[in-house]
Amino acid sequence: MTMGTHPARFDAASLKAVLGHFATGVAAVTGLHSRTPVGLVVDSFTAVSLDPPLISFCVAHTSTTWPRMRSSEGLCLTFLAADQRDQAQRLATSGPAKFHGITWTPSPAGLPIIDGGLAWLECEIDTEHPAGDHVIVVARIQHLAPSNTTPAPLLRYTGTYGRFTEDSR
Repeated sequence: MTMGTHPARFDAASLKAVLGHFATGVAAVTGLHSRTPVGLVVDSFTAVSLDPPLISFCVAHTSTTWPRMRSSEGLCLTFLAADQRDQAQRLATSGPAKFHGITWTPSPAGLPIIDGGLAWLECEIDTEHPAGDHVIVVARIQHLAPSNTTPAPLLRYTGTYGRFTEDSR
């Protein structure tokens, strides 16, 4: 039997509800467009390869931010900490005020690293792969660093933000 020959027996809302039961970390993806910080939030980050050092994330075709970020000299991903829910929500919205109230430090290439994050990766876009209603972005890591502290990560689960609590067993 060939994959894709039978129509799905569920709707997009059901699929989104089921997939939301997989807890994920939250990353801010940032860049510069005309020397102005631009960014969005992804919960679709994954490590792809150690050699060469590649990561990936997905962006909806409907994103109005991604076309501006694509022209950036690179991208910076910051893994957000549990106390950065407000920054995640701000970067997940549309509009020019996304960075209002968000402090950041320049990466080696001058890209925004969100202050207070768990770690950051400075990357160059390697390839983009259309996939349904999203594009899969594969990026090559150029620089990276963990934070000097170990705060809890910001998580996304069933459409809401939350935090990890360690099992004390």
